[in-house]
Amino acid sequence: MKEEVNHQLQEWADSRSKPGLWLWMFFCLFGFAGLLKSQCLQTAEVFHDGEKIEYDLYFKWGLLMTKGGTATIAVSSSEYKNTPVWKSDLLLYSTRMVDKFFRVRDTIFNYIDRRDRRLLYSVKHSDEGGYYQIDNLTYSYKGEETHVHTFRRNRNRIMTDTVLVGGNCVLDLLSSLVYTRTFNRHEMEQGRRYDLQVAMGNVLIPLSYHYEGQRIVEKDNVKYSTRYFVVDIFDEAFTQSKEALEVWIGDDENHIPVKLRAKLKIGAMEAYYNNSSGLRYPFKSRIVVPRD
Repeated sequence: MKEEVNHQLQEWADSRSKPGLWLWMFFCLFGFAGLLKSQCLQTAEVFHDGEKIEYDLYFKWGLLMTKGGTATIAVSSSEYKNTPVWKSDLLLYSTRMVDKFFRVRDTIFNYIDRRDRRLLYSVKHSDEGGYYQIDNLTYSYKGEETHVHTFRRNRNRIMTDTVLVGGNCVLDLLSSLVYTRTFNRHEMEQGRRYDLQVAMGNVLIPLSYHYEGQRIVEKDNVKYSTRYFVVDIFDEAFTQSKEALEVWIGDDENHIPVKLRAKLKIGAMEAYYNNSSGLRYPFKSRIVVPRD
């Protein structure tokens, strides 16, 4: 069994599926929800100063499933250029087994203006398999346009230094998948589509969410009531654009993601809710099954 796991991990690391990008697209969902301008996202104040959420990451090939890493999000009240903001910090680590093939030690943080819920600034440090890269995104707004100064460099050179211009809903990686945490769950209609753009490097990547109704998620004999979404990601890095990502959001006022699934060239990647603290509301999406 161990030899089979090692073989699959090596194939995954050697593939062209950009593992680090997949990891980030997984955990971007845990960023700021309900804090961006209303024409972009539906506002829903779900965050709380001191909120912390932890996740476990797994790689899956058929019936074979092995733990691949962990992710932790912490939210705090802060200031950015004398502006009161929400600051979110994401830490992403691969396990020792995965480290042998593709070591991941990534961090990201961003700032959201607490007054008008606009994304102001984002920094992503990628340390993946010996490759190091820093992305800085600075946001400004002109009418219905979003302007993003994107600056990317590695240890040796500047790779990107340009301004991207998009519509009224352009986000960074950490806040790009927050759509599902901002929706009013009592007003969602099955089959409805939600579109946005993600600034990454020198491109804007279109994403489209589709709400597919309520689902029950079970992991380690624990059940959660959720709202289920599929996400289309229109970028060449993803071999399957349609339904590239699946997201299950806890069906309570916190809107916490309890499960995510991304399709890879080799198998799939799944993330599961592990623990949380400092939530604004009681965590009611967890279904308590009475013991006999």
